[in-house]
Amino acid sequence: MYFIIAGGIILFLLFSAIRIMNEYERGVTFTLGRYTGTKGPGVILVIPLIQRVVKVDLRTIVLDVPTQDVISRDNVSVKVNAVVYFRVVTPSQAIIQVANPYEATSQLAQTTLRSVLGQHELDEMLSQRDRLNADIQQILDQATDAWGIKVANVEIKHVDLDETMTRAMAKQAEAERSRRAKVIHAEGEKQAAAMLVEAARALGADPRAIQLRYLQTLADISSDRSSTIVFPLPIDLIRPLLERQELGDGSARQTNTSPTS
Repeated sequence: MYFIIAGGIILFLLFSAIRIMNEYERGVTFTLGRYTGTKGPGVILVIPLIQRVVKVDLRTIVLDVPTQDVISRDNVSVKVNAVVYFRVVTPSQAIIQVANPYEATSQLAQTTLRSVLGQHELDEMLSQRDRLNADIQQILDQATDAWGIKVANVEIKHVDLDETMTRAMAKQAEAERSRRAKVIHAEGEKQAAAMLVEAARALGADPRAIQLRYLQTLADISSDRSSTIVFPLPIDLIRPLLERQELGDGSARQTNTSPTS
């Protein structure tokens, strides 16, 4: 009977001394409360009642940062949430240096998110997320380095505005689009005026060119179905006739006023 009990105790101690660590796990070993090394992966042996092993997961952890109320530098209240990707790179520090590495990283991410975004204006939050993500990731990585944690990436997911600010931004965007349309229209008018001036200079270099242009315009108008055509007659076309008429009138006056023989 005693041999059976002793054998059972020995088997229990033997099985309790065996630990199996997966490829992504490490075992932080403490002997009589003192850190004596990190073991794994695979099968490791632990002295019962003397040694204790704490498993640490080395895979990347996806941490969802809860929605935070942030006041931007231009005094706009927004709600922002983010996601943090991190992993344990030094298991012994993650167990010895901090009580709960996941909770500590979560709290640090929340405070860092509010601190960094509070230093920027709303337009920067909406248009420069990549730079803000990099700033938050760098701060978190430096702060968690003593805990044996590596922050790989930080992504801001949503920047939510209240209804009043949404309407104000919609009006601002509409005004900006109207301003751009007016600027583009004015720029087009300016370019068109410059081209017209250049064309006028080219046509004015030779009187025959302006005459040909008028004839072309007359041909274009004649192709329409309109029964009435108003065509401006350039003074250059009738100027020779007027000069001849003035010469003829002058000759006639000289003839009438000359003395008879």
